[in-house]
Amino acid sequence: MEDVKKCVEEYNRIFLISIQNTRNTKLLELRTEWKDSKLFFGKLRIIALGLGKSRETEVAEGIHKLANALKNHSMKGQCGLLFTNRPKAQVIEWAKDYEEMEFARSGFVTPETVELPEGPLPQFQHSMEPQLRQLGMPTSLQKGVITLIKPFKVCQKGDVLKPEQAQILKLLDKPLAVFKLLLLGVYTKKHGFKKLTIPDVAKENDEEEMDVENNDNT
Repeated sequence: MEDVKKCVEEYNRIFLISIQNTRNTKLLELRTEWKDSKLFFGKLRIIALGLGKSRETEVAEGIHKLANALKNHSMKGQCGLLFTNRPKAQVIEWAKDYEEMEFARSGFVTPETVELPEGPLPQFQHSMEPQLRQLGMPTSLQKGVITLIKPFKVCQKGDVLKPEQAQILKLLDKPLAVFKLLLLGVYTKKHGFKKLTIPDVAKENDEEEMDVENNDNT
């Protein structure tokens, strides 16, 4: 909690963020890219407690609204805080363009159908045939080449991926998940806490409008 209080004093802006399809390697890259700032993830209730969840306990004027938004967020993904002195407009622009494709994991809801036609799979070494068959693919070795003996549907749009499906997609070098950082809100000592829009692709039923009409950089 002391680290959180110290950051409130040191940084001009605090962004409430949600990371979709998080990966440890990507979080490390984020921390490197934002080494002049500070990222907090996990233990949201402790972080919120450090900020102060009421007017009486808040460590800076109006910051209890950020604490409660952090504690009560309903977005899927890993939620946290970005403390920074970079301009607000710069952070918003960066987050808007920041996304990378990643391999989907078990439990991921697939955004598209992936099907393979009957025929050879020359991208795989012949020694992998037993592994592919064990994963459920109808394969055989024909003249030393792994071959699908009939069409195979890896996943249907809307499926919740099973471990075998996720492994097949990875072997096929078919990433379906998007690693993306969403800005849910921003706090400054001058303007308090304001919600920011969640892009349509990820917001689901959240209809908040972005409050950036003044492009406030203070």
